[in-house]
Amino acid sequence: MSDATTMSDATATEAVYTTRPIPREVLGELRVVDDAGRAAVPFVDGEGGAPLRCCLRRGAPGETVALVSYAPLRRWAARTGAEPGAYDEQGPVFVHAEPCPGPAAADGPPFANAHRTVRRYSYDGHILGGALVEVGGLGEAFRNAFDDPDVAFVHVRAVEYGCFLYEVGR
Repeated sequence: MSDATTMSDATATEAVYTTRPIPREVLGELRVVDDAGRAAVPFVDGEGGAPLRCCLRRGAPGETVALVSYAPLRRWAARTGAEPGAYDEQGPVFVHAEPCPGPAAADGPPFANAHRTVRRYSYDGHILGGALVEVGGLGEAFRNAFDDPDVAFVHVRAVEYGCFLYEVGR
């Protein structure tokens, strides 16, 4: 199972970005007890379409998934010793209820078919800014974010619900 996919931005500068789903070891923990301390409750998604943060694709009808609470910045801070303070937040994410193969190779950013928010974070876990991104504009948003050497990573979030979708690194 892959922990990340690399995508190339088809421009003259040919920037390469790494999309990071929720890491496998974290998924294993979330499938038992989520970041809000609740037990995961698997269910069959009869309609499909849930944005799965384990494999960065939409769920198919009939797949068994779980909606869990995830705190990506808190977990990053625990690994790095950063102190994000009030920027630490948790929110709902859909994942497969059982381990999956992870993301497939991608030609572009996942979940790029709607407006998104790109939040830039510093190496100490503080927000450096963000951008509302139109359909087709994620590559440019990533370029703009990573032009700033103080940006450690970005989070891509859904506009309609504000949910974390995935992390992007240099």
